[in-house]
Amino acid sequence: MRKVRESAGEPAKGQQGVGRSFLHAYDGIAAALRTQRNLKIHLAVAVAVLVAAPLLGASRLELAVLVLVIVVVFVTEMLNTALEFTVDLVTREHRPLAKLAKDVSAGAVLVSSAGAVVVGYLILADRLFAVFSGGLESARSLPAQYAVVSLVLAAAVALAPRALGDPAGRFAAAWPSGHAAASFAAWISASYLSADAAARHAGTISSVTLLLALLVCQSRVEAGASTLYGAASGALAGSLVAVALFQLL
Repeated sequence: MRKVRESAGEPAKGQQGVGRSFLHAYDGIAAALRTQRNLKIHLAVAVAVLVAAPLLGASRLELAVLVLVIVVVFVTEMLNTALEFTVDLVTREHRPLAKLAKDVSAGAVLVSSAGAVVVGYLILADRLFAVFSGGLESARSLPAQYAVVSLVLAAAVALAPRALGDPAGRFAAAWPSGHAAASFAAWISASYLSADAAARHAGTISSVTLLLALLVCQSRVEAGASTLYGAASGALAGSLVAVALFQLL
């Protein structure tokens, strides 16, 4: 066996060297990111959190905790991916034990993701709401013509693909999701109303409705009913419309 490996140019186990081991690890990370849509979503959220946390005044300890939970989510998702590949390698038939293995692994990802959301909420929710509520008050104080501009921008986001004709399907991925638009409009509305009527719990209400809006977007992407770009453009259009309407009221 050793002669076969040496003739094929493949080092024996334990003799690959540190550099080759890192190369294999890098290939595994790249393959997971390339093939797993959920991991791409986790990466986008992680980048946003790690950029926003220092800007919001998170301490070094809080930033370390955020990094730790992000790493846990990534490791769990990659182990889930490895297990799915292994099960598919063993059998392509529908077997109860194979399904159970995949379901338990997916449940582990859900638990780690939920824990990360809770940690992020406890660390960043108050700071985020302070920034967001200040932005809402600033938007409300703008002249009414800015509300008209917001409505025009929202209409442009929604109608641009159809207006351009999209003969080759290049802009189809950016078609706004109506579910995303409605959920983010509901988030803006809840934030506005809670800031006026329930200031004590406004941060919690705004954070929970934002989380629900994000879950709606993820469910549409997961179901294949919308692309990531469609969900993002729908969220932008819904937010602009809601802000504009509250500014006019």
